[in-house]
Order: sequence, then C-alpha cells, then structure tokens
Amino acid sequence: MDYHSDRFEDFSLMVFKGENLIALLPGNKKGKTLFSHQGLSYGGLIVSKKIRTIDYIETFSTLLKWLNTKGVLEMRIKQLPFIYNKHLTQEFEYIMHDIDCKVVANNSYYVLDQLQQYKPNRNRLRGIKKGKDVMTLEDSGMDYFWEHVLTKNLCDKFGVMPVHTYQEIVLLQSKFPNQIKFYSAKEGGIIHAGALLFITDNVVHFQYSSGKENRDETGALDFLFDAIIRKYSEYKYISFGSSATDDTLKIDSGLAYWKESFGAYLIPQRTYAIKTNSIINLETYII
Repeated sequence: MDYHSDRFEDFSLMVFKGENLIALLPGNKKGKTLFSHQGLSYGGLIVSKKIRTIDYIETFSTLLKWLNTKGVLEMRIKQLPFIYNKHLTQEFEYIMHDIDCKVVANNSYYVLDQLQQYKPNRNRLRGIKKGKDVMTLEDSGMDYFWEHVLTKNLCDKFGVMPVHTYQEIVLLQSKFPNQIKFYSAKEGGIIHAGALLFITDNVVHFQYSSGKENRDETGALDFLFDAIIRKYSEYKYISFGSSATDDTLKIDSGLAYWKESFGAYLIPQRTYAIKTNSIINLETYII
C-alpha cells in the first residue's frame, strides 16, 4: 500500500495472543471511523488457517474494545468475497448476526466458476468467432491501452479516470510480476482491446478491461475475455468484479448481461458499519 500512503491516515493493526501474531487488520482512520482499508478492494481480518473459532471471536471482541478506548466509534469493513479465501471460513459473517452493525452498501460482484464446463452464450460465441478470425492474444501494449482505450472510454462514458494511474500500475507490476498481468487483442499489431488481471491463488480477477469503439464489429473484447478464461481455466474462479458503474451501486443491466453471457453469476459484496461499543459475549456462542 506504500504507493498511495500519502492519501490515507494509516491505522493498520496487529493482534497478538501472548507473543504470537494471530491477526492483521489493514486500515485507515478518518475522524472517529476506522476503514478497512479504503486503499484496498476488500477488507477484514487476515487470520491464520490455524486460528480456532473461539480465537476469532475473542480477536474481534478485543479489537472493538481497543478501538472504542481510542475514540474510534465505528469500523467499516468491505466484505472479502469468499472466493478469495484460501480455505473455508465465514466467521466474520457469523459474528455480524449478533452485534450492532448495519449493511451500508451492497454491491453486485460477478463470478464465473466451474471453468472446465465454461460455455458462453450464442451472442458471445458470435463475437468470439468474429474476433478469432482477425485477432491475436498478446501480453504487450499496456501503455497504449491505458491512455488511448481505457482512460478515453472512462472519461467519455462516465467522466472519470482509472482508479490507478499508469505509473502506479507499472510500479505494482514490478513488485508483483506473477500476480499482475496484462493482455491485449491485436489485429496487425494494433490494439483493439485490453485487460489487466490481478491473480491470486484461487482467482483471476479482471481489474481493468476495455475495448475500442469498434469492439463489437471486430469481436475484440469477446475474443480477449474468452482467450483469457481458457488460458486460466485451471483456476477456481474468474472474477468479473462489480456491475455498478457509480456510487449508487445500482446494477448496470447491460454490463451485468455481458458478464452473465460468459456464464458469470452474482454474489453480494457488502460493506458493514460496526459500532465499536458492541459487546461480544463469548457465552453467546460457546457452551
């Protein structure tokens, strides 16, 4: 997170049991609210696979008490989609049932699973076939894509810039070359579409993707997504991300259909506002 540390008042925390570090909470503070973390896509406790349920509950309880003594009245956590967990764990969702919290945002997050049975619908297949006739998949041209395709489209359609600058992405890619990959759909050396991927153990996530205005005529974006999905078919999940295009978090029906036409389904990504004076009584959970 060092590349944008000047934008946030860091308030990241470590939780110990005795001398053993058992949990991390990347966070930043604004006034009397702790956010986990506004510079990251997802939030919440990072815990060891070895942590027991009782330890998790006690960790969360201790965290709330400590924050309250420091004058932090509320903690906001943007839920980590379960597909990113390295093992089955939903203790956070379990605790949220019994403490003073509310869902302040509910985002639509689209995911493709069962990749070995992947089959796009007829509309996508037509675009893919069209693209295959003229396009090649390459891993070059990110600088051109960023300026002349992605930034242009975001400015023209939504009046916004990419969250990351090109320089920031280059810096991040230099630190994580195996986790951040770029691919383009080219015709005769000319880029028609591009996609930047964030890759974790379970998930290949489309962080940024866009195509030129003629993408429907050339099938460039359809071809690109299909080629990437097939290239990474050994992974558990392909993440298409949110289908909201602004802060209202309303589903963009056209964007949702495009993702669904590849076989993706919606899972919710909620943001919770949690009062730090919430009392977690272990006796409520354990007999």
